[in-house]
Amino acid sequence: MSTLAHTMMTAARSADSGLAGPGELDRYSYAEAPAGERAALRSWEGSDVELGRAGRRGSASRGRGLHGQLVQQLGQMIVSGDLGADRPLVPEEIGQRFEVSRTVVRESLRVLEAKGLVSARPNVGTRVRPVSDWNLLDPDIIEWRAFGPQREDQRRELGELRWTIEPLAARLAAGHGREDIQQRLADMVEIMGHALGQGDVITGSRADAEFHSLLIQAAGNRMLEHLSGIVAAALQVSGGPATSCDRPTEASLAHHARIVDALASGDASGAEAAMRQLLVVHPEVERVVPAPREH
Repeated sequence: MSTLAHTMMTAARSADSGLAGPGELDRYSYAEAPAGERAALRSWEGSDVELGRAGRRGSASRGRGLHGQLVQQLGQMIVSGDLGADRPLVPEEIGQRFEVSRTVVRESLRVLEAKGLVSARPNVGTRVRPVSDWNLLDPDIIEWRAFGPQREDQRRELGELRWTIEPLAARLAAGHGREDIQQRLADMVEIMGHALGQGDVITGSRADAEFHSLLIQAAGNRMLEHLSGIVAAALQVSGGPATSCDRPTEASLAHHARIVDALASGDASGAEAAMRQLLVVHPEVERVVPAPREH
C-alpha cells in the first residue's frame, strides 16, 4: 500500500462517521452539539412549523456552533416547505424562539439570502423566496433537498447533471496529459481497493469523491472545475447507486481503473466510455440516467 493510501485510511478511521468530500464539507449535527448549545436551539413552536422534520445532518453552511446550526435549521425548514414562499421571517421572533442573539440571527439570514432562499427589503422585511429564486447548485441546498420531500427529484436531477458533466470531463482530461493528476487518480483507485477489501466505507467514499474532483480538475476547463463542488455534494447525498459509494463493488473499482488507464494512454473516447459505464454500474441508477422526454 502506498504512503498516501495508508495515511488517508488511517485518518478516515479516526474521523467521525460523516462523509466528507473534497474540501471536507463540515458537518455539525444538532444531536452532537455541546449540551449548552443544544438547549439554546429549541424547536420553533407553532401549528404550521415542525422543526423536528428538519433534523437531518447537513453541512450547515460550513459553520459551527449556533450560527451554523441556525442556518441549517432555517434552511432545511425552507427547503422542506415548512416555511413556505413569501413567509415573513421576523429576526426578533427567530431570536426569541431559538434563544440566540440578534447577531447570530442577522448573520444566518445573510447566509440564507446569499443562497437565494430569503430576501430582505426595506419596509418589507425578510421573506422566504420561491424555489425559482434558489441557488439550486449550492451544496447546502443540494443536501437539504436530498433529505427532504424533494429527494427523488434531487436524485434524478443530480444524476442527469453528472451524466452531462463527468463523461465530458473524462474526455477532456485524456487530452491534457497531466501526469501529476493521473498519479493521484491512480492513488485514489488504490485507496478504494484497500477500503473495499476492509469494508471501510468512509475511506472508500472519500477517495471516490477525491477521484471525481481530480478528474474534473484534469479536464482543464475552469467552468467545469467550478462544478466540482456539485459533484462532491452529489456523491455525498446520492445514497450510493450512482457511484456505488454506499456499497463499493469490484465492478465500480474496475471502471475507475479503466478511466485511469485511458487517461494515461490519451484515449479520450475510452475515458468517456469508462465514465459512462461507471455512472450506470449499479442497476438502480437507471432511474436517473437521462431518457428521451415526451413533449
